Amino acid sequence: MVDYVTAAGLDPDLVSDTVRRALAEDLGPDGLDVTSVATIPAEQLDVADIVARADGVVAGLPVAAAVFDLASDGATSFQARVPEGAAVRRGDVLAEVVGPARALLTAERTALNLLCRASGVATHTRRWADALAGTGATVLDTRKTTPGLRFLQKYAVRAGGGTNKRMGLYDVAMIKDNHVVAAGGVAAAYRRVRERFPDVPVQVEVTTVAEALEAVEAGADFLLCDNMSTELLREVVAAVAGRAELEATGNLTLDVAADYGATGVDYLSVGALTHSSPILDIAMDLRPRAADAGDHPRAAATEAGTAGTTGAGAGSTTGAGGR
Repeated sequence: MVDYVTAAGLDPDLVSDTVRRALAEDLGPDGLDVTSVATIPAEQLDVADIVARADGVVAGLPVAAAVFDLASDGATSFQARVPEGAAVRRGDVLAEVVGPARALLTAERTALNLLCRASGVATHTRRWADALAGTGATVLDTRKTTPGLRFLQKYAVRAGGGTNKRMGLYDVAMIKDNHVVAAGGVAAAYRRVRERFPDVPVQVEVTTVAEALEAVEAGADFLLCDNMSTELLREVVAAVAGRAELEATGNLTLDVAADYGATGVDYLSVGALTHSSPILDIAMDLRPRAADAGDHPRAAATEAGTAGTTGAGAGSTTGAGGR
């Protein structure tokens, strides 16, 4: 599980912490799924398929794998059938999970909550990426994320073909209108950031050509062009003349994405990628058990749970950690 998560570019410790908190939300102080414990023998093994219920783009399978791993004390095997960022159709099997039936059902909702939300962000992002294709511009996310899930939502943006702007307030300085007012001007705000944090990238929000030129002359190499028309953006692009990267931001929609991309800006930032993306409908289906329990793939489940085979280059993981 750790290798699978790491290979996706995710922090295993952050994933584990998020999953543990999400499971605790469901299982309460006693760590108990009362329905599964009451209805399913502890020794019963089953196979479940993770299935798309709608067309979209997949993101978050490694996180879903971590949920099953932690909920089962490492007793499940998770085999992805598609790679991250893949476009899928309704009915496609995204992954196979083998292990104790109790653990599969205990993990189901938490795994799907995270997977559906991440895949929804990836699906929405792909629409923007497709709309900007050929313009030279890339869609960016913002800090308008669900508290506690920023790493997952920003990961999903990358999986969907977008780019991350900054992870938080610590890795990039962004001088916005209130900073300019408080500091007494764009140049003064930029100078203070540079003096205090000389190695931190600095971005400056501008609303006019004059502000853009002031920021560039102060040393800024990334400008946020806020709520500008396409005509004004073209003027800024011409005036800056490649001396800084340019981002269009504010009130952007898919209907006008290509028009804004065609102005010559480098990026379009879209808060809706993370604050308003609908989930992608994904479900977990246990494979039916035969009337004769011996016909159920229990032996195969046991073998898969211990061997941890990989599938078709899509990636898989076997359990390796405790709850």
